[in-house]
Amino acid sequence: MFYRETGQFKSSYAADMAIFPIRQDRIALWVVLAAAFVAVPLLDFFQVWPFGGEYILRAILIPFLILSLAAIGLNILTGYCGQLSLGSGAFMAIGAYSTYKFCTGVHIPLELFTISIPPLPVLPSILLGALMSAFVGILFGIPSLRIKGLYLAVATLAAQFFFDWVFIRVKWFTNYTSSGSVAAPDLVFFGFTVTTPIHRYLLCLVFVSIFALLAKNLVRGNIGRQWMATRDMDIAAELMGIRPLYAKLSAFALSSFVMGVAGALWAFVYLGAWEPLAFNIDRSFQILFMVIIGGLGSILGSFLGAAFILVLPILLDQVPHALGVPVSVETVSLLVFVVTGALICWLLIVEPRGFARLWSTGKEKLRLWPYPY
Repeated sequence: MFYRETGQFKSSYAADMAIFPIRQDRIALWVVLAAAFVAVPLLDFFQVWPFGGEYILRAILIPFLILSLAAIGLNILTGYCGQLSLGSGAFMAIGAYSTYKFCTGVHIPLELFTISIPPLPVLPSILLGALMSAFVGILFGIPSLRIKGLYLAVATLAAQFFFDWVFIRVKWFTNYTSSGSVAAPDLVFFGFTVTTPIHRYLLCLVFVSIFALLAKNLVRGNIGRQWMATRDMDIAAELMGIRPLYAKLSAFALSSFVMGVAGALWAFVYLGAWEPLAFNIDRSFQILFMVIIGGLGSILGSFLGAAFILVLPILLDQVPHALGVPVSVETVSLLVFVVTGALICWLLIVEPRGFARLWSTGKEKLRLWPYPY
């Protein structure tokens, strides 16, 4: 078969510890990147999409990339460090609203003096907004030093409801708009204004590629091994010299930072104008389902889970119509919940590590084919 490692020798420790030590995996990665960075823009340039090009970009590719980034952030915390969180939507909202405030200028009147920050460009605003999300993530990660499991999930759920209330009631975050919704300013990066769908897609693709590469390297390094040791058995990890304070809070900080970036992209690039309901508890559950279905403790699983959760409603809506079976919108919405819930139950029973583990098992079978596995 084509997926064999015969003849691939490693002459250095660095080559053996590479992200993709097998040549076929490296080739597959470059093919995917070429398709994402080259093929998709060419399809848009020549307008040879098999379906509506703008619809594919706006409704499928852009939200897929942003939700994949959010799933990577949650996977760092839940999949690699073992800290269950139900506050993903809140951390995305913090990143979105903080980015909006930095873009429009921060003005905080105090009794003795006034804090004023002039409007900043979009890129620094996104990074500063993500830092604010990371800071709040550290604060809500402090209970993880004493509690874990469902008790920690309740603590992060409290963060979700608290910030839902804050962004609805505190008008300062929306610059005192009467409706409570805000509109994102122009997306200007290095003097170039991002307006068209293909430009927004490429912007999201760059962010996702960078953070996915950083996350992959982090989980392979010293900090990643500390997270996984804490996840597997925190008491044994502490006896080995791993500091739970550093391991857990760093996971909360990095996870919240990535989700803050995803929240800013979701608000500025995908929605354009939003309100607090765009980051409610449903968003937190959606991202958690992506991680569970795609695979806990897997960067690839974050992409697979996001693709499944995003494409499933479209397939359930389009396939029956293509077969001549009329299905109402209410039925499609119900089928999405039923199929998603059934799949989660099936994966928890058959393969708790999700689609990523099924993909890994398939590669193992290809290595040994045609011999029995």
